[in-house]
Amino acid sequence: MSAKHDIALDINGRRYDVAVEPRRLLVDVIRDDCGLTGTHIGCEHGVCGACTVLVDGDPVRSCLMFAVQAKDKEIRTVEGLAAGKDLHPLQAAFIAEHGLQCGFCTPGMIMTAVDMLGRHEELDEGTIRRELEGNICRCTGYLNIIKAIRSVAEAR
Repeated sequence: MSAKHDIALDINGRRYDVAVEPRRLLVDVIRDDCGLTGTHIGCEHGVCGACTVLVDGDPVRSCLMFAVQAKDKEIRTVEGLAAGKDLHPLQAAFIAEHGLQCGFCTPGMIMTAVDMLGRHEELDEGTIRRELEGNICRCTGYLNIIKAIRSVAEAR
């Protein structure tokens, strides 16, 4: 067993002091050590996108990143989007446009969309589809997810 390293993680503006083995994945530390279970574990190979979080503003598959690599970086999870009881516009749009069914992929989809909206002034369906290629949804067929993202893009 490897020695644990004491690190501080900045998640959603809150500091979490954790002791982790170097091989512990960020997704596991976020969920198990920090209690933030909105980030989902799907394929554990970086393929499905369910575990997507923002690290220093960039989307990252947290199942592919070691927690020690996130030291001194700003991490944002789906729990960090709402302002109190006021949902983030993307969260509200996913509900209004029926962009979720089982909800398993939703946190990763939303975090990917947050990044997408931050990088693109205008979003057409083709761009949204390309940007979501790394996020798998087994329930919705993507149409309502695309509608939700477009509605937020058009409203800003």
